[in-house]
Amino acid sequence: MDAADAEIEVTDTGNATAASGATTVTGYRGPAPGTGGAPSAVRVSGTGDAIASEGGLANAGYIHQVSVEKLTMVQQRAPQEPAAWPHQVGVIPPRAHSFQHRIEVDRLRAAVEGGGTAVLSQVLTGMGGVGKTQLAADYARAAWEEAGLDVLVWVTASARSPVVTGYAQASVELCRADPDDPEQAAKKFLGWLQPKASAKPCRWLIVLDDVADPDDLRGLWPPTSPYGRTLVTTRRRDAALIGEGRRRIEVGLFTEGEAVAYLTTSLAAHGRVEPVDQLTVLASDLGYLPLALAQAAAYLIDSGLGVAAYCDLLADRATRLADTAPDRLPDEQAVAVAAAWSLSLDRADRLRPVGLARPMLQLAALLDANDIPQQVLTSEPALTHLAQHRTRTGPARARTRKWWPGKRQRSPAQAAREEAIGALRALHRLSLIDHTPTAAHPAVRVHQLIQRATRDALAPREFDQLARTAADALAAVWPEIERDTSLAQALRANTDALTGHAEDALYRPDAHDVLYRNGNSLGASGQVTAARHHFHHLATTARHHLGSDHPDTLIARHKLAVWQGYAGDAAGAAAAFAELLDDQLRVHGPDHPDTLDARSDLAYWRGKAGDAAGAAAAFAELLDDRLRAQGPDHPDILSTRHGLASWRGEAGDAAGAAAAFAELLDDRLRAQGPDHPDILSTRNGLALWQGYAGDAAGAAAAFADLLDDQLRALGPNHPDTLLTRHNLAHSRGEAGDAAGAAAALADLLDDQLRVHGPDHPSTLSTRHGLASWRGEAGDAAGAAAALADLLDDQLRVHGPDHPDILSTRHNLAYWRGEAGDAAGAAAAFAELLDDRLRVHGPDHPATVRARHNLAVWQGYAGDAAGAAAALADLLDDQLRVHGPDHPDTFVARNNLAHWRGEAGDAAGAAAAFAELLDDRLRTQGPDHPHILTTRNSLADWRSRAGQDSPAVE
Repeated sequence: MDAADAEIEVTDTGNATAASGATTVTGYRGPAPGTGGAPSAVRVSGTGDAIASEGGLANAGYIHQVSVEKLTMVQQRAPQEPAAWPHQVGVIPPRAHSFQHRIEVDRLRAAVEGGGTAVLSQVLTGMGGVGKTQLAADYARAAWEEAGLDVLVWVTASARSPVVTGYAQASVELCRADPDDPEQAAKKFLGWLQPKASAKPCRWLIVLDDVADPDDLRGLWPPTSPYGRTLVTTRRRDAALIGEGRRRIEVGLFTEGEAVAYLTTSLAAHGRVEPVDQLTVLASDLGYLPLALAQAAAYLIDSGLGVAAYCDLLADRATRLADTAPDRLPDEQAVAVAAAWSLSLDRADRLRPVGLARPMLQLAALLDANDIPQQVLTSEPALTHLAQHRTRTGPARARTRKWWPGKRQRSPAQAAREEAIGALRALHRLSLIDHTPTAAHPAVRVHQLIQRATRDALAPREFDQLARTAADALAAVWPEIERDTSLAQALRANTDALTGHAEDALYRPDAHDVLYRNGNSLGASGQVTAARHHFHHLATTARHHLGSDHPDTLIARHKLAVWQGYAGDAAGAAAAFAELLDDQLRVHGPDHPDTLDARSDLAYWRGKAGDAAGAAAAFAELLDDRLRAQGPDHPDILSTRHGLASWRGEAGDAAGAAAAFAELLDDRLRAQGPDHPDILSTRNGLALWQGYAGDAAGAAAAFADLLDDQLRALGPNHPDTLLTRHNLAHSRGEAGDAAGAAAALADLLDDQLRVHGPDHPSTLSTRHGLASWRGEAGDAAGAAAALADLLDDQLRVHGPDHPDILSTRHNLAYWRGEAGDAAGAAAAFAELLDDRLRVHGPDHPATVRARHNLAVWQGYAGDAAGAAAALADLLDDQLRVHGPDHPDTFVARNNLAHWRGEAGDAAGAAAAFAELLDDRLRTQGPDHPHILTTRNSLADWRSRAGQDSPAVE
């Protein structure tokens, strides 16, 4: 046929591809009515996909009428005799270069070998590009060459018409069917496949490759036969394809090893030897998709580009996926990766609910390929997006009832949640996504190259708008209290993916709230260093996009300083807040809420850096200014009172702190109700300082009550609930039950390992407490060993100068001394003191405690006089730093008196204990536990001094 002389009118067509000199008709060829077999026009409907080689004719559909000028057509006639067996109809696609043996090959062949007389009907399903056709071709060749087939029929089944055509051709060649009636010929062939008692059994294999719609096979499935096998490949996952004894085999991606082996072999065939590590990266970047790997190998060979450079090309967001394909596709592939899924998406968009698959895939294309929570894609912003971007798949028509039964109608401004789930199911049925709606956490997975091809099709303005919508969807489902740690992790991963794809859009017109939520969630999960890095990037990027004085930039700096402190740098956090406060005062003024918040955090981190008294004074000043600017009932007033109470306690007034928390609790209950998180936090503070004030048993009871309410209000896995369990165990130990405290912390550790993992700061803190209470229960050597193990893990997680590292070294030295190595303890405290002085300076409470313990263990190591002298020097500094009534000052006086006695001055020791007792009674009251300890020491040293009255009233 001369294509230039053919006038063809085609409607409702599919896709056809022809090589030079070929003609394509996307329809089904049939006789023209009234022409006696001489066609005169072409009219096509019901079409699908077709591919023709040079000089050939490809059609996919039914051609109702043919009209051709200057054409002589020779009508095909049935052969005089059926073709002899073995006989093949259709062409098996050639074997791809560097074909990889995969597990699916073994699964296909195992079914044949173990099938016996059962019907062997198998359906290979999977996304476009995973190699289903190659697997089917390998199976067909093996069956033809090794299994003794009589008949093999290969049909490209992209629509109903080519299936009918393939069956009709087989019928003509094998059954002497009339070629002028393809439908009847196809039926005759299917009947011929049925075994006949009087005929020789025919061992046959029918391969239906690339079935696009289960309806195309209605009435065309090969029959049940003990001698026949059917193999279908399809991207569809419809239930209609399974059943009737058909076995489904899901074809996945290459494994990493298969992908690297494929690239290695493909490149080696052209003399290219590339580093395995680079090929591994490339395989990962392409998501182990066979089609993409084949085209990447061809691109590398044709262009001469290095693997690393090609990876850079892929990573460049300005590069479209189509630009990474070779000019000529390998292995007779029909389409480049970028277009591999366009037909599937078109078909998904025509499934119910019509027009929503495309906008749903566009939204998913900006999120995490491995785990998108379903609730993100069914959130209010997502439903609005679906309604506003519904694909127009046909002429406008009146709005009709929703396709699901029994559901109320929704406003056109927003799709219904059922429609959103329907869109996900449509995409799943076409293997464009993996959707698990019945899992404990319903989620969606999308291959990264499908995502990229989808993003490439978006216009810049559409892309930016979609990015903000995706951010809105994430923020809409992000819980204020992250009880579900797996959901929180998934939301963080999706935010990271969105930022990677469209970061600039998230700063127009301002920094999106989801960026701040992501960083705070990182910190709350225990990844404090990662949170600090996140906010450092956020602050830098906000400054670039919005300017130094933009409120979002200042907020990002605020968050950065907070997580810098939680990452262990309290002094750095305080300095950062001091700088931020200057800018807040200049930009906002003194009474702006952000300015007052900066003052609050500055006071807090100054306290954490060692200046508890300064922190208390700063909170007192802040409280006055908040009362003036915000009024007495503002929530921030209560928060400031909370901070003031805490730092008064840290400055030495434990009883005053407990009293302040009791007053604050009454006011919070009046303003906020019993289950408000701030109420629970205040109750925690009250119990904590109640214990520090000497009432350990009362603190334990208060923590127990608080724990019951937190379990009810927050759940067992909330960080505050776990913290209360830690504090409750500690209080029980302080009340005298060291073994019970250790047991409770052991139980807590199991739960924290499950919830937080081994490297979370809270998990490490519990290990610290558990070791210490085991020591208090009598196992000093075990405590030292556990702390040594903990120190190794903390050094790996935090680095050498983190406060928690130094604290663990402190307690490790102590328990080594308690285990009998006093000299080793003294040496360890000497080393620790050097690091404390370098990191914290001489007046930090932790430095002072290190000096204290060094002196004590110096005494236990045999140098009582040296211990007394060191403690006398220390006492002078503590009086200067803390004042005379601070608990640490009292402890230093207690130990100084003891070692003076041990150095030979029993009378001086007794006199010092007598003075200490008076001061303790004045400041701590008669019922404080340390009063009894001091009385016992006074009696002991009076006795040693030979004084008449060893007992103390």
